[in-house]
Amino acid sequence: MRKFLCVILALGCSVAVFGQKADLRKGNRQFKKKDYAAADISYRKAIMQDTSLVAGYYNLANNLYRQENFDEAAKQLDAVSMSASEAPFAPDYYFNRGDVAIAKEDWQTAVNMFKECLRRTPEDLDAKENYLYARNKLQDQQQNQDQNQNQDQNQDQNQDQNQNKNQDQQQDQNQDQQQNQEQNKDQDKNQDQNQNRQQQQQQQQPQLSPQQAQQLLQAIQDKEKKTQEKVEEKKADALKSRQKEKNW
Repeated sequence: MRKFLCVILALGCSVAVFGQKADLRKGNRQFKKKDYAAADISYRKAIMQDTSLVAGYYNLANNLYRQENFDEAAKQLDAVSMSASEAPFAPDYYFNRGDVAIAKEDWQTAVNMFKECLRRTPEDLDAKENYLYARNKLQDQQQNQDQNQNQDQNQDQNQDQNQNKNQDQQQDQNQDQQQNQEQNKDQDKNQDQNQNRQQQQQQQQPQLSPQQAQQLLQAIQDKEKKTQEKVEEKKADALKSRQKEKNW
């Protein structure tokens, strides 16, 4: 994979033609010396003097890339995306923007940028190589996302099944408890009914007066006395029978 394109010198020539500011030319000299901190200051000064200075944003992005500040480099390139797309150096712009996207592992943006670069320079083999690399990475990313999504869906389904199972079990337990409660209620009701029936029967039995109770007791005693007398008579008869049959 070819790294970030350096077109600072070419832009420097363009800057001279269009009368660009001295800070931009100074930044280009500092960039060639790899004094990236100083070049950063010079490019920002040039942009402050002319906010429409496409070369200023572009060169600043190149400088930030060398410092591995990829987020800020992408920000500077995106700031002039409309103007850069119509500029003579548009293929280099899209190439560099794609490289920044690769550094950030933003594979979709990288694919889009290198595709734009190849539309303008289809013979650029480096751009084609980077495009294929980013596209493969994007496909891998999408497959991983699909797998993770399927795993999440399976986990959600398992959770839903377990939750439904627990709910069914809880419902069955509640039903059993309710049936037991109803059975207990029925038993209690039957016991209450039996007790009430016994109480009613007891209440329905006639109450004897003291005189009636005495008469009833006397009648029972008389009956027992008669029964005892009959028993004694039978014993006496049996004895007489044995005496008659005895041979002296």
